[in-house]
Amino acid sequence: MTRVVLPALLKWFALFSLALPSVALAQDDETPYWASLSASEVYMRVGPSVDYRIEWVYRRQGLPVRVVRVLEGWLLVQDPDGAQGWISRRLLSRTRGALVIGETTAPLFERPDNSSMLRWRLEPGVVGKLGECRQGWCELDVDGRTGFIEASHLWGAGEP
Repeated sequence: MTRVVLPALLKWFALFSLALPSVALAQDDETPYWASLSASEVYMRVGPSVDYRIEWVYRRQGLPVRVVRVLEGWLLVQDPDGAQGWISRRLLSRTRGALVIGETTAPLFERPDNSSMLRWRLEPGVVGKLGECRQGWCELDVDGRTGFIEASHLWGAGEP
């Protein structure tokens, strides 16, 4: 009987120990880091629980936020306007997003070069998926329209 129970117990222990690092990492994400809203409606609360009142309701899936603190499934985030509050971890994604900022439209080029072909002009407030950034340029995907934009035109690029 011991031979049957011991292998089963060892298998359970092995599976349990494999799960521990991912649980620990989920709670200990090094802050700050970038995230984006993963739902079409996200509530920002004044505290880390559904018992706290809602401060903001976001309706911009993909909007980038800066995560500044992690607490048991809740993330203290800062939005592009500087507002801070708590959002449930399940409503955020580690997929990098970016928000076009500035007073005027920002050019999106075919290559990371001002002399390359202009693809589109992006209005301030446009949200896209952020690709790789280097040497002051970032790849940006706005609803399947991709190109390169200067990082200075984006909130959500660079170090958090």
